[in-house]
Amino acid sequence: MSADALLQEFLTKHHLQLPPAPKAMGVYKPLVVVGNLAYVSGHGPLQTDGTLLLGRVGSEVDQDAGYIAARQTGLAILATLQAGLGSLDKVKRVIKTLGMVNCTAEFKEHPQVINGCSELFAAVWGSDHGVGARSAVGMGSLPGNISVEIEVIFELNA
Repeated sequence: MSADALLQEFLTKHHLQLPPAPKAMGVYKPLVVVGNLAYVSGHGPLQTDGTLLLGRVGSEVDQDAGYIAARQTGLAILATLQAGLGSLDKVKRVIKTLGMVNCTAEFKEHPQVINGCSELFAAVWGSDHGVGARSAVGMGSLPGNISVEIEVIFELNA
């Protein structure tokens, strides 16, 4: 089954929708392709109505809300890939994910939050190609008080 079809199946199963591909909110490009690598700039948890999921994990929102924000961020990344590449089938694999969690100093479950995005990618490209190297770290703040920011490097098919 194609990656685009697997994404649609995931969206249907979880009653989700892909948000619009986010526009740059500064001096950067959301997606840069160099050779067979696609670099996706840091994305936030953009919803279908254009709003963002906000709140510091550990004080304003809980770990489950952080997980949902990471999954929503992954959906925004997929929207950027579809808009920029035309199809998720052009992606061969996830190489590296950097997940940043806006959280309190006491919060220690960063990987469990970023799993929201990683599990989405595994559903789209499988456990071999949808799971790459990853860092999940806590931040003292993120732009606009978004709960999560994620950037990813993908390998593209030749």
